[in-house]
Amino acid sequence: MRIVDLSVPIGEATLSPPSVNLQLQMTSYHRGPGFWQASKIEMLLHTGSHVDFSKHTVEDGETAVDVALDRVFGPARVIDLSHVGPNHEISVADMEAHAQAIQPGDIALVRTDWTEKHWGNFPTYYMKSPYCAAEAAQWLVDRGARAIGFDCFSEYCARLPDFTSEDFIIHKVILENGAILMQQMTNLSQLPLGEQVQFFAPFIKIDGAEGSPARFFALVED
Repeated sequence: MRIVDLSVPIGEATLSPPSVNLQLQMTSYHRGPGFWQASKIEMLLHTGSHVDFSKHTVEDGETAVDVALDRVFGPARVIDLSHVGPNHEISVADMEAHAQAIQPGDIALVRTDWTEKHWGNFPTYYMKSPYCAAEAAQWLVDRGARAIGFDCFSEYCARLPDFTSEDFIIHKVILENGAILMQQMTNLSQLPLGEQVQFFAPFIKIDGAEGSPARFFALVED
């Protein structure tokens, strides 16, 4: 078995989504006479690879402390949409053609290869990414996917400077139907097609947090 890291690197050059448009800032503190460092980070919780919980769109929704790890650990299948281009709307037709293997309880990983090709190229990464139609997200929820991950910027309205809470439709469809949303994945091209892999999305257990940075990874056979 080998580990495939499915997470992006982040640093002070990393921008959050345009919906908030914050830049990560890290401040380090040092003491001598040798070397000692302790750092703090200021960033949006939705920067880089992260997990979203229902508190993101529901006032009394689940936060990071409410979500058991078994909801983001387990068998996963890749939905191969690596053929799609910039600004492609992921549709029900895409799901029907490429996601029929998804079974109840699966973790669905939507592969476009967008993050592999464009992560770090801001704002292009956000502004030209493939995105998901609400009906396609509902299709995956109806198939019984317990968590859904994207290697692109899945929510179209989040690239816009002016939107309402009700425009956040992909998040609402997934999170308000009991599934978990995982975003800014990468390296899905390194996972096998047509078979399950063991997937893991450990996140930080922050009380009251509607999302959390995550270190996505999968185990695959050599």
